[in-house]
Amino acid sequence: EKMLPLGWTVISKSISRWLIIPAFNFLENFIKNYGLIILVFTLLIRLVLLPLVYKSYKGGAIMRILKPEMDALNQKFPKQEQAMQKQQAMMALQKRAGYSPMAGCLPVLIQMPFLTAMFMFFPIAIELRQKSFLWCDDLSTYDSILDFGFNIPLYGDHISLFCLLMFGMQFFYTWYTMRNQNMSGGMPGMKFVMYFMPFMMLFIFNSQSAGLNLYYLISLTFTMATMMLIRRFTSEKKVRAHMAAYDQKHANGKGKPKKKSGFAKRLEELQKQAEQMQKMKEQQSRR
Repeated sequence: EKMLPLGWTVISKSISRWLIIPAFNFLENFIKNYGLIILVFTLLIRLVLLPLVYKSYKGGAIMRILKPEMDALNQKFPKQEQAMQKQQAMMALQKRAGYSPMAGCLPVLIQMPFLTAMFMFFPIAIELRQKSFLWCDDLSTYDSILDFGFNIPLYGDHISLFCLLMFGMQFFYTWYTMRNQNMSGGMPGMKFVMYFMPFMMLFIFNSQSAGLNLYYLISLTFTMATMMLIRRFTSEKKVRAHMAAYDQKHANGKGKPKKKSGFAKRLEELQKQAEQMQKMKEQQSRR
């Protein structure tokens, strides 16, 4: 058992050895169907990680509310040389609403070792061998519902239904999260990349174990439900009230100016340099 590949890092290996495997074995004492074990196990993992990703989901809900203001800033600063000014204005808007991009990104990075550990666990779980669930006869390998009789490069010679369902959920998840996002300005290709990801996952996971695809399907479904609930109960009225209180506090001079970070200082210097370059170009064009 010590020779099994449980992950690429010490953290992932430790999570697999001391958390995932004991929890999986514990559920075996109460549930006999391994598909149901994966279902319960996935929900438990998502509930454990929920406090870490809550701010990220809440940030997405706030950004949806701020979309009109973000669109207005895109119209106010349409030129490429105004990118710095637009970025600063957007950061100021997010600060007024109580949203911090770093607060949303850091928890997502923290959960990455868990995702890696889960990716490595299911393909090597000997308990899943020849265990059936729904239409799948063996959770340790792919659940083919159609064999082509020929091989498609990078995809395989079959269609895995759990993988196909996972692809559909991931595509819906991408559409749901992207429909209110601003992808204009400095990231013109980001929208294409985000929509390309589900298709890439379709090719990568078609020949993976059905247990792994089932895990991702349940995990994405739980994530979608969580995001919808958070967005539904994130009141626009409260966000607007927070912005009004922030404006009033700083208008009265009660808000203490924070010391600028090195990143903020460099951002201002780059903006000044961009403005100077633009002025020089305008002067040369007039001549």
